[in-house]
Amino acid sequence: MKKTALMIMAAGIGSRFGGGIKQLEPVGPNGEIIMDYSIHDALEAGFDKIIFIIRRDLEKDFKEIIGNRIEKIAPVEYAYQDLNDLPAGFAVPADRKKPWGTGQAILAARSLVKEPFIVINADDYYGKEGFKLIHDYLVSVPERQDGVMEMCMAGFILSNTLSENGGVTRGICRVNEEGFLTKVTETYDIYMDGEKVHACDRAGNPAPAEADGHVSMNMFGLPASFIGELKEGFPKFLAGIAEGDAKAEYLLPSVIDECIREGKARVRVLETRDKWFGVTYKEDKPSVVAAIRRLVDAGVYPEKLF
Repeated sequence: MKKTALMIMAAGIGSRFGGGIKQLEPVGPNGEIIMDYSIHDALEAGFDKIIFIIRRDLEKDFKEIIGNRIEKIAPVEYAYQDLNDLPAGFAVPADRKKPWGTGQAILAARSLVKEPFIVINADDYYGKEGFKLIHDYLVSVPERQDGVMEMCMAGFILSNTLSENGGVTRGICRVNEEGFLTKVTETYDIYMDGEKVHACDRAGNPAPAEADGHVSMNMFGLPASFIGELKEGFPKFLAGIAEGDAKAEYLLPSVIDECIREGKARVRVLETRDKWFGVTYKEDKPSVVAAIRRLVDAGVYPEKLF
């Protein structure tokens, strides 16, 4: 069977979490973190190795809390997202503090990707269904057909992905009748206002969003050749940043959206009804701990995961 990899983006600063390293917060009954559950589900679905994308300054804590444990049960590789990892001819602006977003995070692993892979966020719990759907798609579909890259994504229901403690950012998806993604629109400050969804565009203007619509949670199944698209697009992104914009990000959904518009890729939306939860805000942690406890009590996971 075709080899597949799990790529976990764990280099986020965690600024909204209040100073802690949110990816490493224990939430399970035996100190498990959210990544433990994602890794468990991915290995169960059939993924063969794990690529962690982290920051160099997190390396010691990261390996002590999770990396060294996971190396005992699966092949593990590390990539390091760095603000200074830029194409030739570009330099970091003096007022830039954070790395360049999810697109650059995946590029950090460019020398490690040799097989189709699923990419996820470290601080999101996705449920089992998405891993299984994406794995089965990756091993059953050629990386390219008629010159077009074949991709897939887990399509979560928006109302299943919100936080009770503040607005969230989601990629709002438009899907055609054949089940393929036609557009991803990065949408901000999404929350339920009574029975209505509140959402904004980047400028703070009201944006469309439906509670039962599909959203991207950065859970994509991608061919190894997609790395080439990221490499090609990164210099163009950097060259197009407006003067004085110190927060522009090279975002994975935006790159995928461009590939779709240019006819380079097809993205099959694989609907999952699993409920997302994650530690976006410090106040989210108690509800995540309670949700994991319910899953353990229901027999979805063992009391001690690994």
